[in-house]
Amino acid sequence: MDTLFQQRASGILVHISSLPGGNGIGDMGVASRNFIDFLATAGQSYWQLLPLGPTSQSFGNSPYMSYSSLAGNPLLISLEDLDQQLCSAKTSLTSTTDIFSEYSVEYQDVISYKNKQLHIAWQLFQQQGETDLLAEFNVNNPWAKEYGLFMALKTFFKGKAWFQWPEELKNRDSNALLEAEQQLAEEINSVIFFQYIFYQQWQRLHAYAKRNNIQIIGDLPIYVGHDSVDVWTHQHVFDLDPVTGNPTHVAGVPPDYFSKTGQRWGNPLYRWNTTDTDIKEKLYSWWEHRLGFWLKAVDVIRIDHFRGFASYWAIAASETTAVNGQWIKGPGREFFMAMEQRLGNLPIIAEDLGIITPEVEKLRDDLGYPGMKILLFAFDGNPANSYLPQNIAANSVIYTGTHDNPTAVGWFLDPEVPIEAKQQAKHYANANNLDASSFHHDTLYLVHSSVARLAVVPLQDILGFGNDCRMNIPGTAKNNWRWRCAARFLTDELARRLHEVTHIFNRTPESASKDNSL
Repeated sequence: MDTLFQQRASGILVHISSLPGGNGIGDMGVASRNFIDFLATAGQSYWQLLPLGPTSQSFGNSPYMSYSSLAGNPLLISLEDLDQQLCSAKTSLTSTTDIFSEYSVEYQDVISYKNKQLHIAWQLFQQQGETDLLAEFNVNNPWAKEYGLFMALKTFFKGKAWFQWPEELKNRDSNALLEAEQQLAEEINSVIFFQYIFYQQWQRLHAYAKRNNIQIIGDLPIYVGHDSVDVWTHQHVFDLDPVTGNPTHVAGVPPDYFSKTGQRWGNPLYRWNTTDTDIKEKLYSWWEHRLGFWLKAVDVIRIDHFRGFASYWAIAASETTAVNGQWIKGPGREFFMAMEQRLGNLPIIAEDLGIITPEVEKLRDDLGYPGMKILLFAFDGNPANSYLPQNIAANSVIYTGTHDNPTAVGWFLDPEVPIEAKQQAKHYANANNLDASSFHHDTLYLVHSSVARLAVVPLQDILGFGNDCRMNIPGTAKNNWRWRCAARFLTDELARRLHEVTHIFNRTPESASKDNSL
């Protein structure tokens, strides 16, 4: 099986929401284009994102819990680009005074402001008489109409989850659905319009990245939210009580280095082990559509919680933590072979962190997918630690940390991290000091010098920021996913220094092409 990464390369992990710019949140307009320019100047080849789906305050604004596995997040729409597209002399969607923080996303304020402006855009779009474009979008994206109906119903029922709706709508009675479509047509079409604009802007951004030789790594959560259009429209492929629509068991992971009580995610589980061939085919078809959709939208897919395909932690829905659960065998290699038969080669990074068994490693290696190595996990004094740079495989992606980890500097400053671990990390970088301010340079050196074909560094670790800039703390629901990078930090000098270290270790496009020996 062909290896995904054929030559040494590097990239940066940062979500669109964290980019600088006006309107309170990074977007797909000039902020993203400027960042692609920065990546190219810095000798990078990849931009890794978090999931692009709609977020909700009900889910703590997490991009890993969305109302749809296919829809895009309207908050990431560029109002400036939309302003130019609508070309209205009477109304501007953007304000000349930026009232928002450049350091964090204040979701409540951003949601209120951007929703208001997007609805103004919807009114302008209707006035221009181009609604036939939505009909064309619907034909090519039938999921959008289902999503529009789902969100319109949620609004109508004041945010209630689909399994709390009247029985005829919860169970998708055809007459009830038709009546709802007619009654809520305006709201449905506005939701579809936002998706139409989102994917117009996304396609332009993706094309801009390609022109600059930057590949985009998308992030695909293995599970979907219970209160999502996916579960509502495909209830038969999820492990749900047929009467209430509630899960009988939910997803999560047992206690590990992230949480002493494990993580109870609450997502419904798939019916991987059903003996009903019709349901199994419907489940595989749902996955085929989902994977195929994102394979067209991005260049590489990182599958979050890959180990769940080997075996997954099933927690009784009545449990309040993830301590009590059981491992259940997943679909394994058969599933990925079926997907490759249907979709062709799958450019997948396997997120294989957490409790990893030989079974998981064999599945990853049999498929030829690169796994993930986290440098900050390496320094426990054990020379056989699989995260140490000398112990990893070339067919890997090495990170200083991910969105779930402390920043490199934050890790070094953490009093709970043993001094021996900090000393070991410094010794590995041949830096015989305990200077926290230079530690991000040390980790940058270590990941780029490793044998892993791809090195990816969170933007916070490029900049040397502390844990006040951390993106997420697993097991917590508040104050996550908020960090933003102010524009003044993305300097030409930073790009030059990053290009230098990338070039030294043969990871820039021009240097890697001269030596493809690994």
